[in-house]
Amino acid sequence: MYEGTFPHKRFQNTLTFLRKHAPSPASILDLGVRNPFVDFMEKEGYSVSNTSGEDLDIDTSAVLDNNVDIVTAFEIFEHLISPYTILSTIKANRLVASVPLRLWFSPAYKSKTDPWDRHYHEFEDWQFDWLLEKAGWKIIAREKWTHPVKKLGVRPLLRLFTPRYYIVYAERI
Repeated sequence: MYEGTFPHKRFQNTLTFLRKHAPSPASILDLGVRNPFVDFMEKEGYSVSNTSGEDLDIDTSAVLDNNVDIVTAFEIFEHLISPYTILSTIKANRLVASVPLRLWFSPAYKSKTDPWDRHYHEFEDWQFDWLLEKAGWKIIAREKWTHPVKKLGVRPLLRLFTPRYYIVYAERI
């Protein structure tokens, strides 16, 4: 449907996963401020609201509303010091979340210009699974995908076959 219109491979993979495990129409609370991916979700028929940029390590009030069908969190949890806090507080019964995977050949991301744009965590899949289970979620489906870059070198070559993103669909236990 959107062939050639996605700015990132991860947008296409994320939307395909979301469609499969949480089809529209559905109301979504997307953790994080409004971003370009929200437009794609809305075009699919989802009703999306976002958090307001509050520090989700401290202020979890946005997820206390259980009037949404699904909470989504796309590349959010790695920015939190304690993702367990927000995960255990979510009142919705369904969650679709993705995280960047830890790459042994590349250090954790740290923006040189934005002090808030840093990864406190880059998970291995089993670590994220464990975190979700401990916070009261049962993983129903999961996928991984690579993130190749158009550059020369050893790291770009490794990115061709080393999964970079991990996405899960989970339900509240």
